[in-house]
Amino acid sequence: MDKQTVTIYDVAREAAVSMATVSRVVNGNPNVKPATRQKVLDVIDQLDYRPNAVARGLASKKTTTIGVIIPDLTNSYFSELARGIDDVAMMYKYNIILTSSDENHDKEMQVIDNLSAKQVDGIIFMGNQITDELRTAFDRTHAPIVLAGSVDPKHQVPTVNIDYVAAVTEAVSNLINRGNKRIAFVTGSMDESINRDYRLKGYKQALSEARIGFDDGLVFQTDYSYKAGYKLAKALQDVKATAAFVGDDELAAGVLNGLTDAGIRVPEDFEVITSNDTRFTEMTRPRMSSITQPLYDIGAVSMRLLTKLMNNESINEQTVVLPYGLKKRTSTK
Repeated sequence: MDKQTVTIYDVAREAAVSMATVSRVVNGNPNVKPATRQKVLDVIDQLDYRPNAVARGLASKKTTTIGVIIPDLTNSYFSELARGIDDVAMMYKYNIILTSSDENHDKEMQVIDNLSAKQVDGIIFMGNQITDELRTAFDRTHAPIVLAGSVDPKHQVPTVNIDYVAAVTEAVSNLINRGNKRIAFVTGSMDESINRDYRLKGYKQALSEARIGFDDGLVFQTDYSYKAGYKLAKALQDVKATAAFVGDDELAAGVLNGLTDAGIRVPEDFEVITSNDTRFTEMTRPRMSSITQPLYDIGAVSMRLLTKLMNNESINEQTVVLPYGLKKRTSTK
């Protein structure tokens, strides 16, 4: 028999049982006699029957599939989060459709519509700009949404992250305590809430606590890439900065190497601290000091939170805040 055409009807006929009995066996229902269960399992193995997930989804109104939207598949930060999501999804027997939005708003909207058309049971979204249009798209899906490693300034969508304000305040305060007065703030677009409302707030708070005036000439917006960071090295010298907090590890690696190639000694002449503690921090020389985030745990907790929402379980908090730390390496004194 062609295994592509094997149906639940074929299994039932070969095992001489009802289709309802086969369904109970496939779905792990305990109300089947052990001898009957074994007979059905033997036939399933013999025919190499594979239950149709789509058909099962139509019957149960669930597809046991979730969508995971990543802004940049090559960014270590997001790929580490995805590992945590995948492991917990497997534990709870959910399949993942992994998609990339390429940090493009129009593509984000298209991806959400595509996932909605596939009738996913839930979505985990990673992205740093939650627009009103995006919120409307979330509502249209009629599926639970969780933000992983992202923020919602309106606190409408469940999120799992760290306290970005406190983390940046502590990181910049460390630079100040080592005698730096002109500290650059290097990050992505200020259109992104995580930069505008959280990281920049932490930067300003550290300056304020040390009674250092805020200078917007020390704030640099760019894209999250090594190349962009490398180009910024000259601008950082031009403004006479002696240290920088950088909001992305690949960007920070570019800054560090750009400074080094320009003859600036790190950390003797210029200190760099970054924000995500991904593999980039260990790949540069000197190795980069960083805020540490439990990236795998953020992904895992996001997926567990989504399972609760999909099953209509009660949750204590919409915003889950996990602990952060600071890891000193050799890019700071």
